Amino acid sequence: MSVVFENPPPWRRIIPWFRGFDGPLAFAVFLLACAGLLTMYSSGFDHGTRFEDHGRNMLLAGAIMFVVAQIPPQRLMALAVPLYVLGVGLLIAVAVFGVTKKGAQRWLNVGITIQPSETLKIAMPLMLAWWFQKREGQLRPLDFAVAGLLLAMPIGLIVKQPDLGTAILVLTAGMSVIFFAGLSWKLILPPVLIGVVAVVLVVVFEPQLCADGVRWPVLHDYQQQRICTLLDPSRDPLGKGFHIIQGMIAIGSGGFWGKGFMQGTQTHLEFIPERTTDFIFAAFSEEFGLFGNLLLIAGFIFLVLRAITIALEAPTVFSRLLAGAVAMIFFSYAFVNMGMVSGILPVVGVPLPFISYGGTAMVTLGMGLGILMSIAKSKRLVQS
Repeated sequence: MSVVFENPPPWRRIIPWFRGFDGPLAFAVFLLACAGLLTMYSSGFDHGTRFEDHGRNMLLAGAIMFVVAQIPPQRLMALAVPLYVLGVGLLIAVAVFGVTKKGAQRWLNVGITIQPSETLKIAMPLMLAWWFQKREGQLRPLDFAVAGLLLAMPIGLIVKQPDLGTAILVLTAGMSVIFFAGLSWKLILPPVLIGVVAVVLVVVFEPQLCADGVRWPVLHDYQQQRICTLLDPSRDPLGKGFHIIQGMIAIGSGGFWGKGFMQGTQTHLEFIPERTTDFIFAAFSEEFGLFGNLLLIAGFIFLVLRAITIALEAPTVFSRLLAGAVAMIFFSYAFVNMGMVSGILPVVGVPLPFISYGGTAMVTLGMGLGILMSIAKSKRLVQS
Protein backbone atom coordinates (compact mmCIF):
# COMPACT_ATOMS: atom_id res chain seq x y z
CA MET A 1 0.00 0.00 0.00
CA SER A 2 1.58 3.28 -1.08
CA VAL A 3 1.36 6.45 0.96
CA VAL A 4 0.63 9.68 -0.86
CA PHE A 5 1.88 12.92 0.71
CA GLU A 6 -0.57 15.64 -0.35
CA ASN A 7 1.36 18.20 1.66
CA PRO A 8 4.89 16.78 2.12
CA PRO A 9 7.12 18.15 4.89
CA PRO A 10 9.82 20.71 3.97
CA TRP A 11 12.65 18.17 4.02
CA ARG A 12 10.90 16.09 1.36
CA ARG A 13 10.59 19.15 -0.86
CA ILE A 14 14.30 19.92 -0.52
CA ILE A 15 15.57 16.42 -1.37
CA PRO A 16 14.88 16.69 -5.15
CA TRP A 17 17.10 19.79 -5.30
CA PHE A 18 20.06 17.67 -4.19
CA ARG A 19 19.19 14.59 -6.26
CA GLY A 20 21.82 13.95 -8.90
CA PHE A 21 24.65 15.75 -7.06
CA ASP A 22 27.96 13.98 -7.54
CA GLY A 23 28.75 12.36 -4.18
CA PRO A 24 32.51 11.73 -4.64
CA LEU A 25 33.05 15.31 -5.85
CA ALA A 26 31.11 16.74 -2.90
CA PHE A 27 33.06 14.54 -0.47
CA ALA A 28 36.43 15.71 -1.87
CA VAL A 29 35.39 19.35 -1.59
CA PHE A 30 34.14 18.80 1.96
CA LEU A 31 37.50 17.36 3.05
CA LEU A 32 39.44 20.19 1.39
CA ALA A 33 37.12 22.75 3.00
CA CYS A 34 37.73 21.18 6.42
CA ALA A 35 41.50 21.38 5.81
CA GLY A 36 41.05 25.02 4.81
CA LEU A 37 39.12 25.92 7.95
CA LEU A 38 41.64 24.12 10.16
CA THR A 39 44.58 25.88 8.53
CA MET A 40 42.87 29.27 8.54
CA TYR A 41 42.08 28.96 12.25
CA SER A 42 45.79 28.47 12.98
CA SER A 43 47.37 30.87 10.47
CA GLY A 44 44.73 33.55 11.03
CA PHE A 45 44.48 33.11 14.81
CA ASP A 46 45.91 36.55 15.51
CA HIS A 47 44.87 38.07 12.19
CA GLY A 48 41.53 39.71 12.92
CA THR A 49 38.39 37.92 11.76
CA ARG A 50 40.00 35.91 8.97
CA PHE A 51 38.68 32.55 10.23
CA GLU A 52 35.08 33.77 10.51
CA ASP A 53 35.29 35.52 7.15
CA HIS A 54 36.77 32.39 5.55
CA GLY A 55 33.88 30.31 6.85
CA ARG A 56 31.41 32.88 5.55
CA ASN A 57 33.10 32.84 2.11
CA MET A 58 32.83 29.06 2.06
CA LEU A 59 29.12 29.24 2.82
CA LEU A 60 28.73 31.79 0.02
CA ALA A 61 30.61 29.51 -2.39
CA GLY A 62 28.40 26.61 -1.31
CA ALA A 63 25.26 28.64 -1.98
CA ILE A 64 26.55 29.66 -5.41
CA MET A 65 27.43 26.05 -6.19
CA PHE A 66 23.91 24.97 -5.21
CA VAL A 67 22.26 27.64 -7.38
CA VAL A 68 24.47 27.02 -10.44
CA ALA A 69 23.97 23.26 -10.09
CA GLN A 70 20.23 23.79 -10.71
CA ILE A 71 20.92 25.40 -14.10
CA PRO A 72 20.91 22.79 -16.91
CA PRO A 73 23.95 22.83 -19.26
CA GLN A 74 21.67 24.05 -22.06
CA ARG A 75 20.90 27.19 -20.04
CA LEU A 76 24.58 27.63 -19.20
CA MET A 77 25.30 27.47 -22.92
CA ALA A 78 22.83 30.29 -23.53
CA LEU A 79 24.71 32.44 -20.99
CA ALA A 80 28.12 31.93 -22.66
CA VAL A 81 28.09 34.82 -25.15
CA PRO A 82 26.49 37.43 -22.82
CA LEU A 83 28.93 36.60 -19.99
CA TYR A 84 31.92 36.77 -22.34
CA VAL A 85 30.83 40.10 -23.84
CA LEU A 86 30.14 41.49 -20.35
CA GLY A 87 33.53 40.31 -19.08
CA VAL A 88 35.47 41.81 -21.99
CA GLY A 89 33.46 45.02 -21.74
CA LEU A 90 34.32 45.33 -18.04
CA LEU A 91 38.01 44.71 -18.81
CA ILE A 92 37.92 47.56 -21.34
CA ALA A 93 36.26 49.75 -18.70
CA VAL A 94 39.07 48.87 -16.28
CA ALA A 95 41.66 49.89 -18.88
CA VAL A 96 39.90 53.25 -19.38
CA PHE A 97 38.91 54.31 -15.86
CA GLY A 98 39.81 51.47 -13.51
CA VAL A 99 40.99 51.82 -9.90
CA THR A 100 44.75 51.56 -9.37
CA LYS A 101 46.17 49.87 -6.27
CA LYS A 102 49.83 49.02 -5.61
CA GLY A 103 50.76 49.98 -9.17
CA ALA A 104 48.16 47.75 -10.84
CA GLN A 105 44.95 48.90 -12.53
CA ARG A 106 42.75 45.82 -11.95
CA TRP A 107 39.61 47.06 -10.22
CA LEU A 108 36.41 48.86 -11.14
CA ASN A 109 34.29 50.95 -8.80
CA VAL A 110 30.57 50.39 -9.46
CA GLY A 111 29.34 51.29 -6.00
CA ILE A 112 31.48 48.44 -4.74
CA THR A 113 35.00 47.63 -5.93
CA ILE A 114 35.08 44.57 -8.22
CA GLN A 115 37.83 42.78 -10.14
CA PRO A 116 36.30 41.99 -13.57
CA SER A 117 39.14 39.70 -14.67
CA GLU A 118 37.84 37.07 -12.23
CA THR A 119 34.68 36.64 -14.32
CA LEU A 120 36.76 35.49 -17.30
CA LYS A 121 37.94 32.39 -15.43
CA ILE A 122 34.44 31.01 -16.00
CA ALA A 123 33.22 33.11 -18.95
CA MET A 124 36.22 32.16 -21.11
CA PRO A 125 35.75 28.38 -21.06
CA LEU A 126 31.97 28.87 -21.38
CA MET A 127 32.48 30.94 -24.53
CA LEU A 128 34.95 28.56 -26.15
CA ALA A 129 32.88 25.49 -25.27
CA TRP A 130 29.87 27.25 -26.88
CA TRP A 131 31.94 28.01 -29.98
CA PHE A 132 33.11 24.43 -30.48
CA GLN A 133 29.63 23.05 -29.78
CA LYS A 134 28.32 25.23 -32.62
CA ARG A 135 31.10 23.94 -34.90
CA GLU A 136 30.59 20.27 -33.96
CA GLY A 137 31.28 17.90 -36.84
CA GLN A 138 32.73 20.58 -39.13
CA LEU A 139 35.86 21.83 -37.36
CA ARG A 140 38.47 23.49 -39.56
CA PRO A 141 41.80 25.18 -38.78
CA LEU A 142 40.02 28.54 -39.10
CA ASP A 143 37.72 27.60 -36.19
CA PHE A 144 40.74 27.08 -33.92
CA ALA A 145 42.14 30.40 -35.11
CA VAL A 146 38.90 32.16 -34.15
CA ALA A 147 39.01 30.45 -30.76
CA GLY A 148 42.57 31.71 -30.34
CA LEU A 149 41.43 35.27 -31.04
CA LEU A 150 38.56 34.96 -28.57
CA LEU A 151 41.12 33.87 -25.97
CA ALA A 152 43.80 36.41 -26.87
CA MET A 153 41.54 39.45 -26.49
CA PRO A 154 40.85 39.18 -22.73
CA ILE A 155 44.33 37.78 -22.02
CA GLY A 156 45.89 40.89 -23.56
CA LEU A 157 43.67 43.18 -21.47
CA ILE A 158 44.47 41.26 -18.25
CA VAL A 159 48.23 41.24 -18.90
CA LYS A 160 48.08 45.01 -19.51
CA GLN A 161 46.64 45.64 -16.00
CA PRO A 162 49.09 43.87 -15.15
CA ASP A 163 47.82 40.66 -13.49
CA LEU A 164 49.98 37.72 -14.51
CA GLY A 165 48.39 35.26 -12.07
CA THR A 166 44.84 35.74 -13.39
CA ALA A 167 46.13 35.78 -16.97
CA ILE A 168 47.74 32.36 -16.43
CA LEU A 169 44.52 30.90 -15.01
CA VAL A 170 42.33 32.31 -17.81
CA LEU A 171 44.86 31.15 -20.42
CA THR A 172 44.93 27.65 -18.91
CA ALA A 173 41.12 27.44 -18.89
CA GLY A 174 40.86 28.63 -22.48
CA MET A 175 43.73 26.52 -23.85
CA SER A 176 42.33 23.40 -22.18
CA VAL A 177 39.05 23.86 -24.09
CA ILE A 178 40.92 24.34 -27.37
CA PHE A 179 43.10 21.29 -26.65
CA PHE A 180 40.17 19.05 -25.69
CA ALA A 181 38.32 20.20 -28.81
CA GLY A 182 40.98 18.44 -30.89
CA LEU A 183 43.87 20.83 -31.49
CA SER A 184 46.65 19.03 -33.37
CA TRP A 185 49.86 18.15 -31.51
CA LYS A 186 51.74 19.65 -34.47
CA LEU A 187 50.52 23.06 -33.32
CA ILE A 188 51.06 22.37 -29.61
CA LEU A 189 54.64 21.06 -29.60
CA PRO A 190 56.44 24.08 -31.21
CA PRO A 191 55.43 26.65 -28.55
CA VAL A 192 56.08 24.09 -25.80
CA LEU A 193 59.58 23.43 -27.14
CA ILE A 194 60.23 27.17 -27.46
CA GLY A 195 59.15 27.63 -23.84
CA VAL A 196 61.45 24.83 -22.64
CA VAL A 197 64.40 26.31 -24.56
CA ALA A 198 63.64 29.77 -23.13
CA VAL A 199 63.60 28.40 -19.56
CA VAL A 200 66.92 26.59 -20.09
CA LEU A 201 68.52 29.73 -21.53
CA VAL A 202 67.30 31.86 -18.62
CA VAL A 203 68.68 29.37 -16.08
CA VAL A 204 72.05 29.04 -17.86
CA PHE A 205 72.56 32.78 -18.44
CA GLU A 206 70.89 33.94 -15.22
CA PRO A 207 73.85 36.07 -13.97
CA GLN A 208 73.95 38.07 -17.21
CA LEU A 209 70.18 38.31 -17.73
CA CYS A 210 69.49 39.36 -14.13
CA ALA A 211 72.33 41.87 -13.85
CA ASP A 212 71.45 45.44 -12.86
CA GLY A 213 70.31 47.55 -15.78
CA VAL A 214 69.31 44.62 -18.01
CA ARG A 215 65.69 44.84 -19.16
CA TRP A 216 63.79 42.02 -20.85
CA PRO A 217 61.33 42.65 -23.68
CA VAL A 218 57.57 42.06 -23.19
CA LEU A 219 57.71 41.54 -19.39
CA HIS A 220 57.14 44.30 -16.85
CA ASP A 221 59.99 45.10 -14.46
CA TYR A 222 58.26 43.45 -11.50
CA GLN A 223 57.64 40.28 -13.55
CA GLN A 224 61.31 40.15 -14.54
CA GLN A 225 62.32 40.61 -10.90
CA ARG A 226 60.06 37.75 -9.83
CA ILE A 227 61.77 35.37 -12.26
CA CYS A 228 65.25 36.51 -11.23
CA THR A 229 64.32 36.22 -7.56
CA LEU A 230 63.03 32.69 -8.17
CA LEU A 231 66.36 31.70 -9.70
CA ASP A 232 68.36 33.24 -6.84
CA PRO A 233 66.32 34.36 -3.79
CA SER A 234 69.52 35.21 -1.92
CA ARG A 235 70.02 38.09 -4.33
CA ASP A 236 67.68 40.16 -2.11
CA PRO A 237 66.96 38.05 1.02
CA LEU A 238 65.25 40.85 2.97
CA GLY A 239 63.37 42.27 0.01
CA LYS A 240 62.06 40.52 -3.09
CA GLY A 241 63.48 37.13 -2.07
CA PHE A 242 62.02 37.22 1.44
CA HIS A 243 58.73 35.51 0.51
CA ILE A 244 60.37 32.55 -1.23
CA ILE A 245 63.06 32.06 1.42
CA GLN A 246 60.63 32.12 4.36
CA GLY A 247 58.18 29.86 2.54
CA MET A 248 60.86 27.24 1.89
CA ILE A 249 62.12 27.49 5.49
CA ALA A 250 58.58 26.87 6.79
CA ILE A 251 58.02 23.91 4.45
CA GLY A 252 61.38 22.34 5.35
CA SER A 253 61.03 22.89 9.09
CA GLY A 254 57.79 20.89 9.16
CA GLY A 255 59.66 17.66 8.48
CA PHE A 256 57.60 14.54 7.82
CA TRP A 257 54.94 14.81 10.54
CA GLY A 258 54.93 18.59 11.06
CA LYS A 259 55.23 20.66 14.23
CA GLY A 260 51.58 20.18 15.13
CA PHE A 261 48.40 22.23 14.97
CA MET A 262 48.95 25.81 16.20
CA GLN A 263 52.65 25.04 16.78
CA GLY A 264 54.16 26.60 13.65
CA THR A 265 56.87 29.05 14.73
CA GLN A 266 57.44 30.56 11.28
CA THR A 267 53.69 31.11 11.05
CA HIS A 268 52.92 32.52 14.47
CA LEU A 269 56.08 34.61 14.74
CA GLU A 270 54.94 36.19 11.44
CA PHE A 271 57.97 35.28 9.35
CA ILE A 272 55.70 33.99 6.56
CA PRO A 273 54.33 36.90 4.51
CA GLU A 274 50.69 36.63 3.39
CA ARG A 275 50.31 33.55 5.59
CA THR A 276 46.50 33.50 5.24
CA THR A 277 46.39 34.11 1.48
CA ASP A 278 49.01 33.25 -1.16
CA PHE A 279 51.49 31.59 1.24
CA ILE A 280 49.08 29.61 3.39
CA PHE A 281 50.52 26.37 1.97
CA ALA A 282 53.76 27.18 3.80
CA ALA A 283 51.83 27.51 7.07
CA PHE A 284 50.03 24.23 6.39
CA SER A 285 53.31 22.47 5.58
CA GLU A 286 55.00 23.69 8.75
CA GLU A 287 52.26 22.36 11.03
CA PHE A 288 51.29 19.17 9.20
CA GLY A 289 54.56 18.28 7.47
CA LEU A 290 55.16 16.15 4.40
CA PHE A 291 52.51 13.66 5.51
CA GLY A 292 49.87 16.40 5.57
CA ASN A 293 51.08 17.71 2.22
CA LEU A 294 50.72 14.28 0.64
CA LEU A 295 47.15 14.03 1.94
CA LEU A 296 46.33 17.53 0.68
CA ILE A 297 47.83 16.82 -2.75
CA ALA A 298 45.91 13.53 -2.87
CA GLY A 299 42.71 15.48 -2.17
CA PHE A 300 43.35 17.85 -5.06
CA ILE A 301 44.31 14.99 -7.38
CA PHE A 302 41.06 13.19 -6.53
CA LEU A 303 39.08 16.40 -7.12
CA VAL A 304 40.67 16.94 -10.55
CA LEU A 305 40.31 13.28 -11.58
CA ARG A 306 36.66 13.30 -10.53
CA ALA A 307 36.07 16.44 -12.60
CA ILE A 308 37.77 14.78 -15.59
CA THR A 309 35.56 11.70 -15.10
CA ILE A 310 32.48 13.94 -15.19
CA ALA A 311 33.84 15.49 -18.39
CA LEU A 312 34.40 12.10 -20.04
CA GLU A 313 30.87 10.97 -19.19
CA ALA A 314 29.17 14.24 -20.22
CA PRO A 315 26.45 13.83 -22.89
CA THR A 316 27.35 16.80 -25.17
CA VAL A 317 30.45 18.44 -26.62
CA PHE A 318 29.70 21.63 -24.71
CA SER A 319 29.47 19.79 -21.39
CA ARG A 320 32.64 17.76 -22.01
CA LEU A 321 34.73 20.77 -22.93
CA LEU A 322 33.38 22.90 -20.08
CA ALA A 323 33.89 20.22 -17.41
CA GLY A 324 37.39 19.54 -18.71
CA ALA A 325 38.21 23.24 -18.49
CA VAL A 326 36.91 23.46 -14.91
CA ALA A 327 39.09 20.47 -14.00
CA MET A 328 42.11 22.29 -15.40
CA ILE A 329 41.18 25.46 -13.47
CA PHE A 330 41.33 23.52 -10.18
CA PHE A 331 44.61 21.89 -11.24
CA SER A 332 46.14 25.23 -12.21
CA TYR A 333 45.14 26.90 -8.96
CA ALA A 334 46.69 24.15 -6.83
CA PHE A 335 49.79 23.54 -8.96
CA VAL A 336 50.74 27.20 -9.39
CA ASN A 337 50.18 28.06 -5.71
CA MET A 338 52.13 25.09 -4.36
CA GLY A 339 54.84 25.66 -6.96
CA MET A 340 55.37 29.32 -6.14
CA VAL A 341 55.39 28.71 -2.36
CA SER A 342 57.86 25.83 -2.82
CA GLY A 343 60.21 27.97 -4.92
CA ILE A 344 59.80 26.20 -8.27
CA LEU A 345 57.56 28.84 -9.88
CA PRO A 346 57.56 32.66 -9.73
CA VAL A 347 55.28 34.32 -7.17
CA VAL A 348 52.21 35.36 -9.18
CA GLY A 349 49.49 35.74 -6.54
CA VAL A 350 47.38 32.63 -7.13
CA PRO A 351 45.40 31.33 -4.09
CA LEU A 352 45.20 27.69 -2.99
CA PRO A 353 41.62 26.46 -3.59
CA PHE A 354 39.47 26.24 -0.42
CA ILE A 355 42.54 26.88 1.75
CA SER A 356 43.57 30.49 1.02
CA TYR A 357 41.56 33.46 2.25
CA GLY A 358 39.73 35.40 -0.44
CA GLY A 359 36.08 35.96 -1.29
CA THR A 360 36.43 36.56 -5.03
CA ALA A 361 38.38 33.36 -5.68
CA MET A 362 35.94 31.40 -3.52
CA VAL A 363 33.02 32.65 -5.62
CA THR A 364 34.82 31.50 -8.78
CA LEU A 365 35.45 28.07 -7.24
CA GLY A 366 31.80 27.81 -6.19
CA MET A 367 30.68 28.57 -9.75
CA GLY A 368 33.10 25.96 -11.12
CA LEU A 369 31.80 23.31 -8.71
CA GLY A 370 28.21 24.23 -9.58
CA ILE A 371 28.97 23.73 -13.27
CA LEU A 372 30.43 20.28 -12.57
CA MET A 373 27.40 19.35 -10.47
CA SER A 374 25.05 20.55 -13.21
CA ILE A 375 26.84 18.47 -15.85
CA ALA A 376 26.87 15.42 -13.55
CA LYS A 377 23.11 15.82 -12.99
CA SER A 378 22.45 16.13 -16.72
CA LYS A 379 24.39 12.92 -17.35
CA ARG A 380 22.20 11.02 -14.85
CA LEU A 381 19.03 12.44 -16.40
CA VAL A 382 20.15 11.26 -19.87
CA GLN A 383 20.96 7.81 -18.53
CA SER A 384 17.58 7.54 -16.81
